[in-house]
Amino acid sequence: MSKENIDLSAVRIFVTTTNQGSFVAGAKKLGITRSAVGKAIVRLETYLGVRLLHRTTRKMSLTTDGKKFYDGCIQILENLEEVETSIRQDKPIPKGVLRLTLTQAFGRIIVLPLLKEFLKTWPEVEAEISFSDRMIDIIEEGFDLGIRIGEFQPDSQLISRVITKANLYLCAAPSYLVENGTPQLIADLKDHEFLIYGLKSSIYNFNLYSEAGVLHTIRAIGRLKFDSGEAIKDAAVEGLGIAYLPDFLVKNDIQSGRLVQILPTYKSEMIPIYVIYPNRKHLPIRVRLFIDVLTKNLNYN
Repeated sequence: MSKENIDLSAVRIFVTTTNQGSFVAGAKKLGITRSAVGKAIVRLETYLGVRLLHRTTRKMSLTTDGKKFYDGCIQILENLEEVETSIRQDKPIPKGVLRLTLTQAFGRIIVLPLLKEFLKTWPEVEAEISFSDRMIDIIEEGFDLGIRIGEFQPDSQLISRVITKANLYLCAAPSYLVENGTPQLIADLKDHEFLIYGLKSSIYNFNLYSEAGVLHTIRAIGRLKFDSGEAIKDAAVEGLGIAYLPDFLVKNDIQSGRLVQILPTYKSEMIPIYVIYPNRKHLPIRVRLFIDVLTKNLNYN
């Protein structure tokens, strides 16, 4: 391998082996021998003059230089894929691993059915999914895109697009309302136990609008705090308090009678739901196509 010409096949072997977590798994994925994988990585290390991987008999991990080289290789290979498909005459075929971070409820209820159809349409795409309601640094943690609910501060390294919006409903279980009474007026809410989203405070403020458009700010207080919308919904079904949750999460429970909507003539402020992804000149085709699937099917204008 000359200094003027890095071995692209060795780069691909290095990236695939790193993704698979071991020489054996990398070799199996590539359909070559473990020895061929080892020799390719040694050639790269010799060419670069640095050690890319820590290897022991039990595990493999990237060195600091290896991590920097790996991140650069990922971008280079994705750019090559983008250039290749831009000049091909046939329909571009997305490949590789689509790495997603999704909020738990929206991801499970809304996104997974869309992902199922996407993977059926594009059989050469795989998916890795992390379900979390916390804000994740998608670049630092290596995700292609994320979906987040509610306002957040944009980052210069990220693109964010509103793909839909959600109403929020006040609701509680019939058993809770039998025991504590059903609020008939906004003023009645002060006497009730709320299920709070967020672990830092026992107080949560939100806004409701009357049919005449009058704004009411509700100061919700509760002893139970959660970091998951689905956990709040489950607690509400168990009769532990009043929940204030997005329509997609509670609509089925309201229709089935497990939850009852409270003060239904009052409307919430609609909350935006964003897709966020790295601010790159060339996004992998699989990412661009999946963003198109989200925007088309969720149909927010």
